[in-house]
Amino acid sequence: MIKIFSFFFVFIFSTSVNSATLLILGDSLSAGYKMDVTQSWPYLLNETIVKKQQNRNQIINTSISGDTSGNGLARLPNLLRQHKPDLVLIELGANDGLRGFNPSIISTNIEKMIKLIQAEGAKTLLMQINVPTNYGKRYSQLFSGIYPKLSEKYDIPLLPFFLVNIFTENPEWIMDDGLHPKPIAQPWISGFMEKQLTSYLN
Repeated sequence: MIKIFSFFFVFIFSTSVNSATLLILGDSLSAGYKMDVTQSWPYLLNETIVKKQQNRNQIINTSISGDTSGNGLARLPNLLRQHKPDLVLIELGANDGLRGFNPSIISTNIEKMIKLIQAEGAKTLLMQINVPTNYGKRYSQLFSGIYPKLSEKYDIPLLPFFLVNIFTENPEWIMDDGLHPKPIAQPWISGFMEKQLTSYLN
């Protein structure tokens, strides 16, 4: 997951008093890695929600390819001040895991993000992240265990990792690097995430 500093995009749609604003804080899995922004699942999801519900939900995608949990933590305060979201989806940790970072550091970073979000009166949504099994059973278990523990501790929703279904059911949708979903996978991810997020956006 190569760092792409220039790949920062925001989707802004007009809002009404009753609309919910969702800020996505993620890495290349949500940033639309090696594809046009309009092909990425966050963009497609917002388009679907607006058309189906005929409302003005706002999805602000601040995901950056290569970001770690530490990068996300550093960027979060300014993003909260700038966008004042109702909800924040944390989709981070994959790059930490691929680099073999200590799980306790990853957990601490995500916990700090949760506290920052709560302090601003917003709701946190946390996505489960897993690392490849070739990182060893012990590390993989410690890593994947970070998310349910934080979800339980702070009583926040834990969303399933969309890559699991793609790897098991449609592996041909994964790029040659074995990590990133192709453009063809993005509509499916959008539909998957719509099922996970719709109740929070209404």
